Amino acid sequence: MEALFTKLRRIARAHCTVLLGGETGTGKELVARAIHAESPRRRAPFQAVNCATFSPTLLESELFGHVHGAFTGAVRDRQGLFALANQGTLFLDEVAEIPLDLQGKLLRVMQEKTFVPVGGTRPVTVDVRVISATNKPLRREVAEGRFRDDLSYRLRVVPLYLPPLRRRDGDVEALFWQFVSELNHQGMRRIDGVTRTAMDAILAYPWPGNVRELRSAVEYAFVVGEGPTLDVEDLSPELRGEPTPGMPVGSLAEMERGRILAALARHQGRKAAAAADLGISRTTLWRKLYAHRLR
Repeated sequence: MEALFTKLRRIARAHCTVLLGGETGTGKELVARAIHAESPRRRAPFQAVNCATFSPTLLESELFGHVHGAFTGAVRDRQGLFALANQGTLFLDEVAEIPLDLQGKLLRVMQEKTFVPVGGTRPVTVDVRVISATNKPLRREVAEGRFRDDLSYRLRVVPLYLPPLRRRDGDVEALFWQFVSELNHQGMRRIDGVTRTAMDAILAYPWPGNVRELRSAVEYAFVVGEGPTLDVEDLSPELRGEPTPGMPVGSLAEMERGRILAALARHQGRKAAAAADLGISRTTLWRKLYAHRLR
C-alpha cells in the first residue's frame, strides 16, 4: 500500500484527469479523496457522485445545475457539482454509466471549462479536476458504441488500476487497523488489540467485496463485540467460516475451515485442545491450517 500512496502523491501534484479502474469496492473513492488531499487543490471542495444512481435528466441537473422552471419541480435555481467543486476536485464514480447524449456536455466542460445549466442561457466558467472511476473496460464500451472515444481519452490521461484486496499482500491488515482507528474515534467502542485467531480469519478470507466489505466487517465487530480486544466471536459468520443464516451451505472446504476456526475460538487458540476437539492429531491440524491459509 505504501507503493500505491507514493504513486498517488506524484499523481496528486499534477492537474490532469485520473481514471480509476478495478472491481467494485476496491476503494476508488478513498483513492480519489487521497489524491485530492495531497494535491494543490486540497483546500478547495471535493465533490463526488455515483453516475449510475440518477436518470439521465437528473444526472445532468446534478452535474451542471438548473435554473428555476427548467423542468417540473425546479422551483429555484440550483448549482450543480461542477460549480460546487470549482477550484477543487469532482469524483465521477461509475462514469461508464453516463448516457451518450450527456457525454458531449461533459466533454465540453472538460475541454472549454464552461457549461450552461439545464434550462439556462448563460455559460458558467469553472476550474475543476475530474477523477473518474469505473469497473467496466472503457475501451470495450467505446468499441460497442456506448462511450465516446474522445471523452475516454480526456478522462484517462492517467489510468490507475486498483487490484482486488485478495491480491494486495499486506493491505488487509493495514486497512483493518486504519478502519479500527477511525471507528475508535467515534466512541462506540475502543479496540486496542486483536486475537491471533481473529486476525488469522481476517487474513484468510478472500474479501470478494474488497475494501468496502472489510470496512463493513470492522463496523460489524464494533457493534456486536465488547471490550478492548477483538476476538473471532466478534466477526461475521462469513469470516468465521460459517454459512450466513438463510444462505445455502458452501463447499466442504469452507465447512471444514469453519469448524477449525470455531474449535480454535472455543479453546482460545490452543491448537492441541482444538485438535482434540476436532478428533484429529496436532500434525493434521497444522496441515489443515496451512491448507486453509490460517497460518
